[in-house]
Amino acid sequence: MSSDSAEITLATLRALKRTGGKFTCLTAYDASFTRILDAAGVDVLLVGDSLGMVIQGQDTTLPVTLDDMIYHTRCVARARRRALIMSDMPFMSAATPVQALTNAARLMQEGGAHLVKIEGGRVMADAVRLLSEHGLPVCAHLGLLPQSVRKLGGYQVQGREQRAAAELLEDAKILEQAGADVLLLECVPAALAARITVATELPVIGIGAGADCDGQVLVLYDMLGVTSGRRPRFSKDFLAGRASVQAAVEEYVRAVKAGEFPGAEHAYS
Repeated sequence: MSSDSAEITLATLRALKRTGGKFTCLTAYDASFTRILDAAGVDVLLVGDSLGMVIQGQDTTLPVTLDDMIYHTRCVARARRRALIMSDMPFMSAATPVQALTNAARLMQEGGAHLVKIEGGRVMADAVRLLSEHGLPVCAHLGLLPQSVRKLGGYQVQGREQRAAAELLEDAKILEQAGADVLLLECVPAALAARITVATELPVIGIGAGADCDGQVLVLYDMLGVTSGRRPRFSKDFLAGRASVQAAVEEYVRAVKAGEFPGAEHAYS
């Protein structure tokens, strides 16, 4: 749908959804990796609050501040040439709709983000609606919510029970009606993710959500095999057996677009 030099926009993602094409997303936090990812054909660069863990050495994403996110988004924006930049709204930066609007505007104006990602289900509908009414694009994040890890009691698959699955599907519909532009599903059963992807017109990005989502995202450090400790089940070391980071990212892009990644071994039931 797009050439390697064509700028990626929300319209690009929507068109890929309509035609059944796959798109790719990886996290990016600095200029050097951004240049590599952009040149390798990654469609969406997620400036994730995961930087708290992989860059800052924190135990969770909770200590990451809005200023942190603006700084790293600005670093990515300086080096980006074609990819769409999506930035996380960090912990408690969208506690009220007005607060969400103010902080999202800063991420876009000061950081250079093209859209912002907000964690949470129907409780975030008013914030999503206000941002949409003011022309700020939003990705709604459902499933495992890292910012709610203390309440969830850990990093666990979400939506396995029938009631929880029904609530996630309803959340997706509510957030779409509120004006969300993209949906991200994290750590949900593959069958549920497939149902949600079909049920919404929004481009759906999956991480630990099976192969039927419209796009896939991984934490860059996970897919390069440099994350310390146990690698998440849904990830894969694309650098293994390859001579460069560039080659690893190019293989990730190829595998996602060809429907080869993620495989069944990376999904939850």
